[in-house]
Amino acid sequence: MKKDNNKIVEEVLKDFKDRAEKRKSFDLIWQINMNFLMGNQYCNVGYGGHLEEADRQFFWQEREVYNHIAPTFDIRYAKLSKIKPDINVLPSTSDERDKQSAKVSKKIYKYIKNKLKIDSLVNQAIKWSEVCGTVFYKISWNSDIGQIIGIDESGSKIKSGDVEISVVSPFEIYPDSSVCDSLKACQSLIHAKAYTTAQVKQMYGVEVEGKKVNTYALDSVAEGVGGLGLTGTMPKIIESVKDDSVIVVERYIRPNADYLNGRLTIVAGDKLVFDGDLPYQCGEDGDRDFPFIRQTSIEEPGSFWGSSVVERLIPVQRAYNAVKNRKHEFLNRLSLGVLSVEDGSVDLDNLEEEGLCPGKVLVYRQGANEPKYLEGENIPSGLNEEEQFLLDEFNKISGVNDLLSFSSLSSNLSGTALELMISQDEARLNAPIESIKCAVKDIASMILRLYKQYASFPRIAKIVGENGEVEMFYFSSNDISSEDIELENITDGMQSLSQRRDLIFSLLENGILQNEDGNLSNRMKSKILEMLGMGIWENAQDITDLHIKKADKENLKLLKNENVSVSEIDEHKLHLNEHIAFMLGQDYEKACKDNKSLEEKFLAHIREHKSKLEDK
Repeated sequence: MKKDNNKIVEEVLKDFKDRAEKRKSFDLIWQINMNFLMGNQYCNVGYGGHLEEADRQFFWQEREVYNHIAPTFDIRYAKLSKIKPDINVLPSTSDERDKQSAKVSKKIYKYIKNKLKIDSLVNQAIKWSEVCGTVFYKISWNSDIGQIIGIDESGSKIKSGDVEISVVSPFEIYPDSSVCDSLKACQSLIHAKAYTTAQVKQMYGVEVEGKKVNTYALDSVAEGVGGLGLTGTMPKIIESVKDDSVIVVERYIRPNADYLNGRLTIVAGDKLVFDGDLPYQCGEDGDRDFPFIRQTSIEEPGSFWGSSVVERLIPVQRAYNAVKNRKHEFLNRLSLGVLSVEDGSVDLDNLEEEGLCPGKVLVYRQGANEPKYLEGENIPSGLNEEEQFLLDEFNKISGVNDLLSFSSLSSNLSGTALELMISQDEARLNAPIESIKCAVKDIASMILRLYKQYASFPRIAKIVGENGEVEMFYFSSNDISSEDIELENITDGMQSLSQRRDLIFSLLENGILQNEDGNLSNRMKSKILEMLGMGIWENAQDITDLHIKKADKENLKLLKNENVSVSEIDEHKLHLNEHIAFMLGQDYEKACKDNKSLEEKFLAHIREHKSKLEDK
């Protein structure tokens, strides 16, 4: 059945417009959050559904901004950015081949983590989630990058392709319903982003007509902010126009009865550039799924969108600005004074311009009362109390405290009490921390699934090993047999370096890190130095690890019927364990079916190790 491209484009654009209209209230919330974080704190939602700036009611009105949201955001980001969860890949079975596959999978993730700077992307995502409440990662496969594997007939380079990861703001995501509490609950999803016509030509190879597209940009204005006689500037998020651009709409539909493999439709401007199955088998059990991962700051029950602390702090920030400005207006009246002048007794124009400056000669009408200052009132104590109450509200709502700035802390406070205060303070951050860990775990799973789907050609990768040496390894999709991921860092990621050092020294004193002989192995020494913050010492190579690698190489040589001799420097116990474990695996069983003499070759090598061990 022939597709009607125009009808498909019309249907997708109408769907996108409807979703954008339903999501408009969330857009306004995110814009207000970003403006308050940047210091534009006199904005409101107008009748037309757009942000409007509130004007001064009087020329003398104080309209300064005392931004406590920004330092609260900085403290939360500083704590959350310390979370650097690492992953471990579990083998699908206890077979030796699956164990080796799990090791290769972990190396693949480590290679991609360093290459794409995943830690930096996570930090970028934390900023979005802390401001807007929700952020997304997009994991895709780009066939135009990677290693060169050939040349086609036209002379163009054929590349192996590679994984790409990008952080997607919530402004670009449009779910089918905002009451879905997760991505799995969504049946369809739209990702819309503005691109220039040149970018569309490069990505999809089609010519599109450029138009003016509304986007958000940072601007600095000078209106309505400042004190008496002062005008201040403030950064703000405004709608700007991007020329010669179009909106690229990607609509993802989950597999269903009508689309067994799901559906992906891409519309650039008014042209259909793709309409087919979901390309990525990135779901569980190899199912086709959305290439997105969701991360939230504060999970809201029954809502697709999370909320942020900034949103909760806005009413407190408005009240705090009002209290501080009213106090300054009182101080202005006390310092400048309020004159009482009899009508017609003085030159009012001159008095309004110059006031009663020092040394001024004041001329007033004979027989009239001389101008005088009205007696001023003291600042009401309620303003000071309200200011302190609002400062406490910032700490209670945000869930973070900067203990170093609290001068009220008693000098007699014990270290245990301080640790308890810190642990209670960080407990409020548990929700975003868990969301970050789950997102990293899902990123690792999706990366391995994409390599399993697309990495058909062997490719070479480079990582830094545990002992500091550079390790090169080859891998392909056949080397990935499991995507069962668990987080390796199960301890509290908020621990400081000093806390970790105290823990390590405590373990050493209690003999937990020593082996049965009461000594530290070379591997454990290297790991301890790394955890103490002294880096990885290149010369502190673990001899045990080197013997294991040598035994693995001997196994491969024996499979190829090569002669392998036992060396006097071999650690025979380690070699025996590695050789026996290899003989119990599937690779050895398959090789023995084709070569009956292979078993005797392995056994002869093992007997030689045992003989050397007995002689020793």
